[in-house]
Amino acid sequence: MAIGQPTSVPDHRPISEIGDERFRLLVESVQDYAIFMLDPDGTVRTWNAGAERLKGYTAHEIIGQHFEVFYPDEAVARGWPAEELRRATSLGRFEDEGWRIRKDGQRFWASVVITALRDSAGRLQGFAKVTRDLSERRRHEEELRQSEAQLRLLVDAVDDCAIFMLSPTGEVLTWNAGAERIKGYAAADVIGRHFTMFFTAEDIAAGLPERELLLAGRTGRAQAEGRRVRKDGEVFWANVTITRVLDADGTLRGFAKVTRDLSEQHRWAELEKSSRRMEEFLATLAHELRNPLAPLRNAVEIMALRDDLPPDMADMRRLIGRQTQHLTRLVDDLLDVARITTGRISLVKAWVDVCEVIRSSVESVRPQMDGKHQTLELDLPAQPVGILGDTVRLAQAIQNLLTNATRYTPNGGKIRVAGQRQGTAFQVTVTDNGIGLLPDASERIFRLFSREPVVRHPEDSGLGIGLSLARRIVELHGGNLTASSGGPGQGTTFSMLLPAPAGSAPIALVPLARTETSGRRVLVIDDNRDSTDSMVEVLSLLGHDARGAYSGADGLTLAGTFHPDVVLLDLNMPDMNGFDVAKQLRTRFDAGLLVVAMTGYGRQADRQATLVTGFDEHLTKPVAFEQLEALLAGVPRRDTK
Repeated sequence: MAIGQPTSVPDHRPISEIGDERFRLLVESVQDYAIFMLDPDGTVRTWNAGAERLKGYTAHEIIGQHFEVFYPDEAVARGWPAEELRRATSLGRFEDEGWRIRKDGQRFWASVVITALRDSAGRLQGFAKVTRDLSERRRHEEELRQSEAQLRLLVDAVDDCAIFMLSPTGEVLTWNAGAERIKGYAAADVIGRHFTMFFTAEDIAAGLPERELLLAGRTGRAQAEGRRVRKDGEVFWANVTITRVLDADGTLRGFAKVTRDLSEQHRWAELEKSSRRMEEFLATLAHELRNPLAPLRNAVEIMALRDDLPPDMADMRRLIGRQTQHLTRLVDDLLDVARITTGRISLVKAWVDVCEVIRSSVESVRPQMDGKHQTLELDLPAQPVGILGDTVRLAQAIQNLLTNATRYTPNGGKIRVAGQRQGTAFQVTVTDNGIGLLPDASERIFRLFSREPVVRHPEDSGLGIGLSLARRIVELHGGNLTASSGGPGQGTTFSMLLPAPAGSAPIALVPLARTETSGRRVLVIDDNRDSTDSMVEVLSLLGHDARGAYSGADGLTLAGTFHPDVVLLDLNMPDMNGFDVAKQLRTRFDAGLLVVAMTGYGRQADRQATLVTGFDEHLTKPVAFEQLEALLAGVPRRDTK
């Protein structure tokens, strides 16, 4: 029975009198839906409380106006309100979703149902219209769409791993930049073809491709190392992971395949019996993939802790949760296949004069310059420039840049070192008139073991370590290092930008007001602000007194006033790493403090490394809140007096 057509109402009554008194009161009292009636020409005749709340008009303001006032100008211009009435008249009922306008001009996304009302003779008496505000659902759907789009862009941009999807029978469905680089095929060459094209003839004859899919389909994942074939016929050694992908009802949708080219690692293993530095790069990649997942997982847990989510929002929350778990599994695959080991550069920071560090670095490299009769120009401020840094490591980075400059500058060439303030930063440039760089080499030269072909002598090529190390040191100081060149033969300029705030002491974080709760006092220290803020929100919703800091130094300052029971500590931060922060926490506070590593590094070796260096526990991002709650439940509150 359509709204406005109760059987007890005679058909000959005017539209304004349809329905008995109790039904009218019921409709008028509904708050969540705008329910009102229109004349056949679209004039508003009734108005309930939900309509007033949703659209902002009182009954006195809107009754008698045409209902196109609720539509955006562009919809009115193309005659959409009239089209809705035409369709409702023709079909009896019309449903739609689209933008509508409130009294204050604000747009909202609405679900609309229009029902034609007719008398016993079939004559049109008007329309009943029900409108629901779906803005919140649309926002969540858009956030999910953007999250999926960002992940797709991330996967597409990865060029060190071939990451692609297969159909249940093995046809290629997607193709990323890494797949094109490693295998040599463009997407148009490979999508729709069977993945046996990547195997040697011997492996195809032995049924290896079919066995890989069978194993992945049966157990969820298949891992292998073996020979694979590029487009040009070259055979390379590959590490492969195939992960089964199921939909919500358990139906097989296909497989996610990750392929790594291990040829280079094998070559270095033969030369050095180790590929540790190459694996360090891959460890960083996996760590960076985990970091965005942490705030996503935290956001899902925040929604799970809300008991007022409507059913459709709860469904969206579960969907996001499932997809986040799936992404986490894919990252774990990358870690397992690569057998990544991680390392770090320890910094011992103090306030130092960066100009003095540059001068001493120049003197260390001057014998090499003199040996090639090169001219050095030094242009530095006369006054000291203080930065918070590690003198030894900064000197190492600058010396690497100077050594690179003198190596690739011919006899009698010129090298210029300059420094100047740029706001709250200090820029150091090292410029030479040497062999220069190819147009696409400005980033490639910072990769481990990278050696450019535009060198004058084979002995000048170096090992390809110095520039990568220099950039890493600069980044650990919160700065950046870049290179530019006019091209081969045009020289090269390296630009190092370091934080250099005015004054001679770090700015302390102002502690937050302390609020006692029945839970634990938890301090989160992580330079990823989204991760920190969302974790603090989760902990607060769980009943804990949580605070956050975005750097190691600020975390130590806040710990002195907050007196936490537990510290959740990230390991990779630009100002000081988590190991150094943990060490200082142990020095400054009593043994009752629980210090927990919270990091994107999750291998067994990483866990052992944290536990032997002073951490009590190791949590891998994204952290499951059940695991976190179990950990906090066993922590006694500390006496702060």
